[in-house]
Amino acid sequence: MRATLEPLDLDRDLALVHAWVTHPRSSYWQMLDATREEVHAEYAAIAEQPHHHAWLGRVDGEPAFLAETYDPARSPQAGLVSLPDLRPGDLGMHVLVAPPAGEPVSGLTRTVFAAVMAHCFADPAVARVVVEPDVRNRAIAALNAEAGFVVLRELALPTKTAALSVCTREAFAASPLHDRAPEVPR
Repeated sequence: MRATLEPLDLDRDLALVHAWVTHPRSSYWQMLDATREEVHAEYAAIAEQPHHHAWLGRVDGEPAFLAETYDPARSPQAGLVSLPDLRPGDLGMHVLVAPPAGEPVSGLTRTVFAAVMAHCFADPAVARVVVEPDVRNRAIAALNAEAGFVVLRELALPTKTAALSVCTREAFAASPLHDRAPEVPR
């Protein structure tokens, strides 16, 4: 499997992204009841931000995932809670693997996650990737640990209790997922 990322194109990708973020398997994305217009507004707002980017991911050429990268010091969470844990060189990341259209494909999620991490670390200025998944999301917690993330602490946010977690470049390089990561041109 080969995974790639490209900038999200709202004109082309809105119907697909709306279907993904409103699917019951995407409950942790917190957009289950969002209309197409609300999804468009959310991603149009991201496109206007110089410190937040949305990416469409493909596996073997087919749309398969959505990723976001952002400056965690400028994120909405940074305005809600004290984040002394953040450092220069941190990059925030969110990833959503598309709900399967048929039978699940073995290894798909790990391939996607490795590609997103490789994309993040392709920028030499990035020293750590920062995530804040819902503490109830055991599947992503296990995947984060496999990729080399360490939980720093829990954060009480308006819509969830999050596990503020970081992964250093070195921890990812030593992780089992690193071998799945593609070379990512920057």
